[in-house]
Amino acid sequence: MLKEFREFAMKGNVLDMAVGIIIGAAFGTIVSSLVADVLMPPVGLALGGMNFADLFVTLKDGAKAAGPYASLAEAKEAGAVTLNYGVFVNAVVSFLIVAFSVFLLVKGVNSMRRVEAAAPPGPTPDQRLLGEIRDLLKTRSV
Repeated sequence: MLKEFREFAMKGNVLDMAVGIIIGAAFGTIVSSLVADVLMPPVGLALGGMNFADLFVTLKDGAKAAGPYASLAEAKEAGAVTLNYGVFVNAVVSFLIVAFSVFLLVKGVNSMRRVEAAAPPGPTPDQRLLGEIRDLLKTRSV
């Protein structure tokens, strides 16, 4: 059983998949940072200094301190139950960036495959002439 598992794990597809998962996780981290640290601060600033990570609704006040809370961190520290829709907005933006990146990758791979799978070249003039001669010989022998 161990030998079969080793053969399975050493196949090219499994190794390629493992590399893809590792690179995908690293890419996800980069995109999360891009959204949280680069894209959303200017958007929040343009919307009047809003921090999307601090957009939340308090569902139940915390046991340590009652609301209202100035930030999500303060609400969590107080033990409040919150609905964090600002964090969700950040996650949606991250997803859209990853989805668009994957779309561009697949589109590029598909366009390269189309170039490789181009129609084979037609017959040469000599081949066409031989085909015409063959067809004429067929009609004469009837």
